[in-house]
Amino acid sequence: MSTLRVRYQTMEFGNTDIHLRTLRDNQEFSDDEQIAENLGISSATWPLFGIVWPSGEVLAHLMMDYAIEGKRILELGCGIALSSHVLNHRHADITATDYHPETQNFLNMNSALNQQNIIPYTRIGWADEKSDLGEFDLIIGSDVLYERGHAEMLSEFINQHAKAQCEVILVDPGRGHHARFSKLMVKLGFSHTQIRPLDISYLRLPFPKGHVLTYKR
Repeated sequence: MSTLRVRYQTMEFGNTDIHLRTLRDNQEFSDDEQIAENLGISSATWPLFGIVWPSGEVLAHLMMDYAIEGKRILELGCGIALSSHVLNHRHADITATDYHPETQNFLNMNSALNQQNIIPYTRIGWADEKSDLGEFDLIIGSDVLYERGHAEMLSEFINQHAKAQCEVILVDPGRGHHARFSKLMVKLGFSHTQIRPLDISYLRLPFPKGHVLTYKR
């Protein structure tokens, strides 16, 4: 990992600062032991976990004042896990998950950087065998419908880990796969709404097709 270039940045949420150690850009790559390659992660997609993306910022801002009391929360495909760090700052019961082999290292480093407790983490893929994660009241994710096939895998994974009464909040940048995913979620008993994020003045990049997708049952 010594060849990786990183950057340190501070994300502001009103009077709250979240400090992050991230990859310098989306050109970074280090997989000398071919761990990621053996998991099916290419050199092109390897860096994506380590960047703060607009969808992740929108989700984190939603989580800054979201009602969390008494809720067990799961973040899907957390990547650099900005939302998990926001929720950890709020002392939420948050568990982070991702498939990338380096996610946990960055997650733990950033928890320490923010002088917060280590966030519970499980490395898992949506198509993996049934896990022992348990069930959750609130499931969140950002830009998780990255490919067409993710709709089936993700809906099944969510159904496995959603309590009988559960809310799912996904921020989608508009890759064109959320309609299929929403149909699958409705079949699983979830209602569905989608809205454009109201205030995205904090974003440095455009978010023209972005939506907040909410599913409840």
